[in-house]
Amino acid sequence: MTATLGKSAKPSKLSKPSRSGKPAKPGRKSLPLHLILGVVGAVMGLPLLYAALSGFKSTDQLSRNPVGLPGPWVLSNYGDILGSGDFWRLVGNSTLIAVATTVLVVAVSALAAFSFARFAFRGRELLFTLFTMGLMFPFAVAALPLFLLLRSMGLLDNPLGVILPQAAFGLPMTIIILRGFFREIPGELEEAATVDGCGPLGFFWRVLLPMARPALGTVSVLAVVTSWNNFFLPLLVFTDSTWWTLPIGVQQFQGQYSADYARVFAYLVLAMVPALAFYSVAERQLVGGLTAGATKG
Repeated sequence: MTATLGKSAKPSKLSKPSRSGKPAKPGRKSLPLHLILGVVGAVMGLPLLYAALSGFKSTDQLSRNPVGLPGPWVLSNYGDILGSGDFWRLVGNSTLIAVATTVLVVAVSALAAFSFARFAFRGRELLFTLFTMGLMFPFAVAALPLFLLLRSMGLLDNPLGVILPQAAFGLPMTIIILRGFFREIPGELEEAATVDGCGPLGFFWRVLLPMARPALGTVSVLAVVTSWNNFFLPLLVFTDSTWWTLPIGVQQFQGQYSADYARVFAYLVLAMVPALAFYSVAERQLVGGLTAGATKG
């Protein structure tokens, strides 16, 4: 019995000795990758840290000591901006437009992707190809026709003038992601739902959407970030400062305080904080949705 066990037992890969006779460390192969990630993180993080510290300086300190710590710390740069109603109005406008755009683009894209994924009809692939071609259509080409169209519809200086075009330009990528996810849902689930009395919309609402939460979360995060960072479209639509978004506010603030570099740094940092905070919260959802979509099938 002992001899049989001795012959059949195979050494574990984790306990396989190295050439020197010592067990190999599992993390040794990933060390170069960790070093590369550390370097990339430092390259990306150091400018943010420099901007944040520069916001606590005065312009004179930046001239004399651009890379050192503030001395003394000037808290008024951040305090004055946070106490300004204009800043919070810009944040509110950006939030309103981003949330409305996300709800619209996800709702429409989910229905369209459901049709492309679960129904067979003539011209389906051709129509889907037309949607995918939207990815190759740059916004700058449509700027003038879009401006004339919005003016004829009376949507200039109206948040709908930004929400509707943003949703339209976000449809191609969102439909592509959701269609790929919806196609991987087993057909047996749809048959079982049909037996239980669910129609197509019932299956879509009760079964498909709950299962597609990772994909829906992914496209929602992408839509929010894209809308939040959009500069050209709000600049094209809004001439009244009442509806300006945060990227436009950053440009206007830089022009107003072009000589006060420290205050400009403080404004830039505060303008980045909402997007960074949102991404830090939604990062797991974004990565999880992309990973689920990539590993399905």
